[in-house]
Amino acid sequence: MSEEINENPKPEGAENQLDAGSPEIETEAVPTNETAAADDETELHAPEVPAGDPETRIIILEAEMASLNDKLLRALAESENVRRRAIRDKDDASKYAITSFAKEILSVADNLSRALASIEDEMRSGDGPVANLIVGLEMTERDLLNTLERTGVTPIEAMGARFDHNFHEAMFEVEDKDKPAGTVFQVLETGYVLKDRLLRPAKVGVTKGGPKTPPPEAAGAETPADPAARDGQAAYQERGDGPGAQLDEKL
Repeated sequence: MSEEINENPKPEGAENQLDAGSPEIETEAVPTNETAAADDETELHAPEVPAGDPETRIIILEAEMASLNDKLLRALAESENVRRRAIRDKDDASKYAITSFAKEILSVADNLSRALASIEDEMRSGDGPVANLIVGLEMTERDLLNTLERTGVTPIEAMGARFDHNFHEAMFEVEDKDKPAGTVFQVLETGYVLKDRLLRPAKVGVTKGGPKTPPPEAAGAETPADPAARDGQAAYQERGDGPGAQLDEKL
């Protein structure tokens, strides 16, 4: 008579211990697709208006609509300001990109001008290599100034014009009763403008002691539209006689 052998015998009472003593394992409920879709729909929708009087609901909805409309207009205005600012910055970068280079190249024009100013008239009228060299210097200076003008760099015509602190830098003043006070009578260094922006002021000498009536504007000199600039000119003209050291204080 054969006996059946149980390879994994269980101790007696094991089933009872497992059922009675072991804690129950809690499982987290996994949301179904329908539940997740319902939650998303709840988040996307605007908050519900509380039920009540229809007039109250209309007032609440109108206030909310006005608030959203105001936010929309502010956002549109801000985006338009950013767009215009970007266009202006782009135009300025294109117009004044050569500012640093133009300031450096002006020293070349100054040296050519000084070299030609130091040549005597007898040397210009003569013949030979020296005269040809002078002609070459004059042509080089003319070509350089024309090139600068094509790129927007133009000289300031200050000689004989009324002193303007926006374009001129007064180095000294001289007593001259025959000319109106504040007239530029000597240009020590030519000034230049790039487009409509000052590149370098003209270093000038001005007169004092003459009549208060300002002289007519010279070619190339512009009257500043800024009222503060006009007041500055009036203050200079009404200063009257005095030591030259007071000129910078009034300017």
